[in-house]
Formats: sequence, C-alpha cells, structure tokens
Amino acid sequence: MQLEKYIAELESLVNVDCGTTTVEGVATVAGIVTRLWQQEGWHTESVDLGDRVGPGLFVTNRPGATQFDVLLVGHLDTVFPPGTVAERPMSRDETRLYGPGVADMKSGLLNILWAMRTLAPEHRERLSIAVAMNPDEETGSVYSHAWIGELAKKSRCVLVCEAARADGSLVKARKGTAGYLLTFTGRAAHAGNEPEKGRSAITALANCILAVNALADSARGTTLNIGIVHGGSAANVVPDTAVAELDVRYWQNDEDTRIHQALQALCQRGFLDGVTTTLTQVHHKPAMAPDDETQRLMALVEQAGREEGVEITWQAVGGGSDANHTAALGIPSLDGFGPVGAGFHSPAEWLDIASIEPRVRLLRRVVSRL
Repeated sequence: MQLEKYIAELESLVNVDCGTTTVEGVATVAGIVTRLWQQEGWHTESVDLGDRVGPGLFVTNRPGATQFDVLLVGHLDTVFPPGTVAERPMSRDETRLYGPGVADMKSGLLNILWAMRTLAPEHRERLSIAVAMNPDEETGSVYSHAWIGELAKKSRCVLVCEAARADGSLVKARKGTAGYLLTFTGRAAHAGNEPEKGRSAITALANCILAVNALADSARGTTLNIGIVHGGSAANVVPDTAVAELDVRYWQNDEDTRIHQALQALCQRGFLDGVTTTLTQVHHKPAMAPDDETQRLMALVEQAGREEGVEITWQAVGGGSDANHTAALGIPSLDGFGPVGAGFHSPAEWLDIASIEPRVRLLRRVVSRL
C-alpha cells in the first residue's frame, strides 16, 4: 500500500473546515472524494438533501442496481467551527496523525476508497457494492437518514467505517440517542419594582434540570444531560424566556419510549406556575444491538481478521452513528472499520498511522468474503 499517498489524500480532506453547518466546506470535501472515486472508474452521484446541509455522495460499481451485497457508509462532516483548520491543520509525529476529523471520520472515508481501490477484479465483478457518504451525521443525520435507510433496505448488510476504538475494537452495539429543545416562556417584570408580576423562565428551567436528571437510570445505562442553557435579557429583569438543550442516551429502545413519555408529561404539567414549557425533539437514533444475522456477520469479520492477522475484538459504545438507523431497519450492521483513533470531537483527536494499512486490508477481506 502507498501509505504516503493515503496520508496526502487524507490531508486534502482534513484541511477543509467542514462542520455540518459549514455547507460550502462539506461540499468541497464531497467534491474531492468524488474526483478520487471517478479516477478509479466508479459511478458517482451527488445527492441533494436540501439547502440546510451539504450534498450527499453515492458511489457504486453497479449503476441502476436494485440490490446490493454491501452498503459502505461514512460521513463528510465534522463538529468543528470555521477557522479550526487555520488553527490546527493536519500534523504528524512518528506514530500518529492529528487534525480536525482525522479519525472521525476522514480516514474512514479513505479506508472505503482504498479497500475498493485494491479489491481484486473478480470480486468487483461479482459483487454489487454501494457507498453512501452523508453531510450531517454529526447533527443526527436529520436530513440524510431516510436516504441511507432506503439504500440499506436494498442491501444484504451495512458496514459503517467510523474509526476503530483506541484499543482496536470494532463496534457491535451503540447507544440510541435523542436530542430535545426545551423552550420556557414566562412573563417579564422589573426585578426591583414589581418582581411579583413576573414569572421567571429561568427558575422554571432550573426546576426542569432537577426533574430531568431524576429520569436517568444508571443501572440500565440511561443518561440525560442538559448541556446548553441560555435565557434572560438583564440581571434586573425577571426573565420571560429561557432555552435548554437536552441529550438522552440509552441501550434499550424501551427506555427511549419511557423517557419520551416522561418528558412530555413533565412539560405538559410545567415546572413553575405561569411558565409554559415547549418540548421539541430535534434528532433521534434508535439503539443498535446485534441480532442473530448480525452475529453471523460478526463471525465473518472475525474469520477475515484471522486471515489478515488483525485481532478482532468488539465494543458496545455510547456514541451514535448511522449504524443505529440501519440496524433499526433490521439490516445486519457493524461499525468501526476505519483505522484506530481516539479523541473524537476534541483538539486531541488522533489517528494511529500503523493501523491504516491493516484496517484497509481487513475491510477489503470482509467485502471479498460476502
């Protein structure tokens, strides 16, 4: 494998500001990846997912196919704001690469490309392969999950190429995630002259935080985190508005139902007299858990690992991915087929250089055995 060529291609992807809402940057990354696939003779299609996000990218060796042996999935976006690349472009030391999205998941996109670039001609002729790259995974795949879902329904299995965990493990299960916006509407008043005429949206928000935290169930791994709050206009004004953003995670989908119903009941009852609370679900991913067919796919991956000399271990992780959506459709789905990395969503994000070539070989071997 031409490792330095891979790293040069990776640098061209990492050194583009492409947070989900940086639509132009996501489109730039999609354009670079499109050209790389076209150079290999694969069919590419840009997918319009609306003006709120960048384009999706569909790649296949079988244009017009109605069924696929495998759907390979990756995302084009990161979580980082404009200006991040100028502050810390891709860099390297003797063992690792660093930069925004280097592991999550620009390298995963390249692992798909390189595995298919080096796939034996007989397997490329025999198999019907689809690749989907979406522009909004980091914000819950709100605009792309239906498109990916339709492709998954046409596929025998789905391999998502997010990074392998820091210890090299692939991902067999992921927590489900749900995001909510809570909006509190009270009544403003002068905090010194007529505080009794006001109804504090921020006090309601504070009461809400305590009630929401009480819904967690540590024994079942269900967590609720209000991570962003804002409201009010001045210290001497009883605040009439406040907003909170809530993240929910769960291993079992019945916990998702329990939490959703409890939040609806709490918000309908309210958290302070005179303050109304509006609950809006902004994104949702069901939990990903391996069924019998997925277990068989795991065995195939383990055999491929033995053949390639790559030790296969599995983890269940708390973060969601597009595998959550495809697994919920009943399609055998596994994740973590990118190189080894960690520090996702942080300035410390890194990618293990030595893991690149073995993980390309592993993905190629898995696809060739389908």
